[in-house]
Amino acid sequence: MLAAARRADCVTGAGERLAAVKARIDALAKRAGRDRAGITLIAVSKTFGRDAIAPVIEAGQRDFGENRVQEAMKKWPSLREQHAGLRLHLIGPLQTNKVREAVAHFDAIHSLDRDKLAAALATEMKRQGRVLTLFVQVNTGREEQKSGIAAEETAAFVRRCRDAHGLAIEGLMCIPPVEDDPVPHFEMLRRLADASGVKSLSMGMSTDFEAAIEHGATHVRVGSAIFGGRA
Repeated sequence: MLAAARRADCVTGAGERLAAVKARIDALAKRAGRDRAGITLIAVSKTFGRDAIAPVIEAGQRDFGENRVQEAMKKWPSLREQHAGLRLHLIGPLQTNKVREAVAHFDAIHSLDRDKLAAALATEMKRQGRVLTLFVQVNTGREEQKSGIAAEETAAFVRRCRDAHGLAIEGLMCIPPVEDDPVPHFEMLRRLADASGVKSLSMGMSTDFEAAIEHGATHVRVGSAIFGGRA
């Protein structure tokens, strides 16, 4: 009975946090005159185990984000067997030697940033008969330690993905430097998306997703505001 009570508390807490985030998104969409259906909430479940994720699924969430392929492979197959309609987004860097597993386990990749990876994804999606939703990651802050293509190379890279590799690019993704005001980065990504002829913007996290939505985000990646703090 104690275990059941704790489980109920966990489900309630997750449900309340998820509902609060969704309510904020609803309000922002209404204020901006945007269609709420055009904003996808991705619950970032990296580092959290199945026991923490299950209550969020039970509260109605269906899109989840993971940083690492190996971590996702350990916890998501069983969750997907138990719950229909889940969509898994890879939001961390992808090495080419993990492409086969990534294509098999994910529905969307937000971190496409080089031709070698584009070629590998095209080959593997064809081999597996799967079509993933793809975002090009842009390093808007020019951070050496961070993945992503340079802003000035974005439009040309998107064209190569389409023309040379036969990939359909859904949109662009960025992660602004922690110490920066994120708004100029969001504005830059929107301009780059327009120049590249893509429609979707994956930007905004727990601390800045509201600003991201105000600047056109179609996909926001929210972790701690839903799951709580990480160890």
